[in-house]
Amino acid sequence: MIIIGIGLLNVLNPTFAWYMKEGWKVSGDSEPSDTYLALTRFGGVVAIIMGLFVMISGFGT
Repeated sequence: MIIIGIGLLNVLNPTFAWYMKEGWKVSGDSEPSDTYLALTRFGGVVAIIMGLFVMISGFGT
């Protein structure tokens, strides 16, 4: 469930991950690149799929 939650957060709000990882290091107005946002969303989708797979395979045993 935690993996799915993190995946949903990355898909719905990818800038949050950037602010938590890099944004606090930068003073002034700085934004993540479009590539970073796309890769973060893709990683979120992968995390959701993996979380669902683990959850479904856990129910089968």
